[in-house]
Amino acid sequence: MREIILIKNGELVLKGLNRNTFEDILIKNMKKAIKELGEFTFTKSQSTIMVQSVDEDADLDEALEILKKVFGIAALSRAAVAEKDMNSIRNISEDYLREELSMAKTFKVEAKRSDKKFPLKSPEISRELGGFLLSKFNHLKVDVHNPDVTVTVEIRDNYAFIRGNNIKGAGGMPVGTSGRAAVLISGGIDSPVAAYMMAKRGIELVAVHFASPPFTTELAEKKVMELLKRVAKYSGPITTYVVPFTEIQQEIRKNCPEEYFTIIMRRYMMKISEIIALHQNCSALITGESLGQVASQTMYALACTDAASSLPVFRPCIGMDKDEIIRISRKIDTFETSILPYEDCCTVFTPKHPKTRAKLPDVEAAESSMNSEELIKKAVENARRSVVK
Repeated sequence: MREIILIKNGELVLKGLNRNTFEDILIKNMKKAIKELGEFTFTKSQSTIMVQSVDEDADLDEALEILKKVFGIAALSRAAVAEKDMNSIRNISEDYLREELSMAKTFKVEAKRSDKKFPLKSPEISRELGGFLLSKFNHLKVDVHNPDVTVTVEIRDNYAFIRGNNIKGAGGMPVGTSGRAAVLISGGIDSPVAAYMMAKRGIELVAVHFASPPFTTELAEKKVMELLKRVAKYSGPITTYVVPFTEIQQEIRKNCPEEYFTIIMRRYMMKISEIIALHQNCSALITGESLGQVASQTMYALACTDAASSLPVFRPCIGMDKDEIIRISRKIDTFETSILPYEDCCTVFTPKHPKTRAKLPDVEAAESSMNSEELIKKAVENARRSVVK
């Protein structure tokens, strides 16, 4: 029995004249995601992409698991290929869906007839196949409103496809359709979630991480790389820069008032990230900040850090509380890694009484005694680059 994977587009169907471009990028992302599993062909047909294995021993289960995490896919399913006659459709439906229907109590049949030359109309196909399956699975009852299993028959140009329930896809837009942005990534809970959320909107990610040895350890850096690996399962490969930040933090402690330590540190992070972002053809920065969560994330503090960069700053977590952010981190499997006890540079030299209502002129005056250009240039030049997959 020949099987394929059916991919259902989500928002892409609304893209009008640009739809083909978006679908081509989605197909390119799918090819990259499952290339290690063998050779596959991808065929566009209306709002569906058909994925077929060229290799007989290709693992479709594994392919399905990987494709579930590719942004731009609303739903997907494995489907059996049948000849375009009711005998073939009936027999293959019984065999192919036996396990799924045996465990169900209720079902319904939906038919989609793209080939209008097929002798039966969609309601007739549904009635005939539904009656046949009822005769083979005596325990089943029909429920057209909330069935355990929806059996779908699609009559296409060359074949009929038969499938059970759809599997929910990752949704969103294909990565690469909305440009590139640099995410400031720490070892906490919020920034990996922010990276995931912006990748879901089609942004290709570049990551910037700030390390402060000996105050932060190699384990802290490994923790960040593991977080990026988990995000990369959704976003694809992430070009990553690890920036040495110890000297800058020491200079901040030496030259600046303590209540401004965190805001000034964040401003340096923004300045350095902007340079890396522009070098990588990024058009924005991404952070995991949530309004009011900590002292450096008040409206006043955020305005001061934003002023350090000319690029727009995307903060997808800005209106979320911690429980909402944690829920997403559990969904994308970053939470348990985020809570490992390896601190990042944001916890170094934390002031006892941070300024929560900082004003930009005061912050700029506080950092004016530092040799900013030289410190930033040195940090960028010494940044280590890698690609996380």
